[in-house]
Amino acid sequence: MRLKDKVTLITGGAAGIGKATAVRFVEEGAKVVVCDVNEEAGAALLPDLGPAARFDKVNVADRKEVQAWIEAVIAQYGRIDVLVNNAGITRDALFVKMKDGELVKQMEENAFDLVMLVNMKGVFNCTQAVTPFMIKQGGGVIVNASSVVGLYGNFGQTNYVATKAGVIGMTKVWARELGKFGIRVNAVAPGFILTEMVQKMPENVLADMKSHTPVGRLGDPRDIANAYLWLASDEASFVHGATISVDGGIVIGT
Repeated sequence: MRLKDKVTLITGGAAGIGKATAVRFVEEGAKVVVCDVNEEAGAALLPDLGPAARFDKVNVADRKEVQAWIEAVIAQYGRIDVLVNNAGITRDALFVKMKDGELVKQMEENAFDLVMLVNMKGVFNCTQAVTPFMIKQGGGVIVNASSVVGLYGNFGQTNYVATKAGVIGMTKVWARELGKFGIRVNAVAPGFILTEMVQKMPENVLADMKSHTPVGRLGDPRDIANAYLWLASDEASFVHGATISVDGGIVIGT
């Protein structure tokens, strides 16, 4: 019960890593509040989280929605102990694709903007909305979802990589600014994780992912949930401003 009665917010918590995190945190005694844009999946998850849990449909890229969500949580629970900024999307495409010296295709501006809005501005919105309440109550924990591609880059992911590298940068800045208020800020950089979305990929793609992972398997969403859990707990009380890779020793190539 490492998070007994800790009020924990998990963004993008209706599926994948977020869902596994919500379930894992409840196992450790947390009062979990999940948000997601997928209202149907969120409602389906809620019975598994127990009577102390809550689900809200929130677009983290919308500052007003985020602020209203945080204030509603405070009104119900009176405090926020942990924020897990897990929500994220991909819109992969080559930066530019050329054939015979002519431009064939390129990453579209709206694909870049949308990923930026959700993956980076969403983290900014949620953290800035939560922080004043954490300061008033004397502390808290913020855990941000980055990615190994934010550390090493990846083919066809200019937008996604930019956001995940940006999350690492924001994590370091917030660690410097918020530590004096008793707020710890860290990031987790997952490798290839076998979420529901990844499970639908072709077998040859999955095999290629495994071949780049020295431990010989893809990660389970619970592997990342356990990392979030440790960082949120008092066991990590002296871990601050860190980015922890949970990736099976992955080697990313081109």
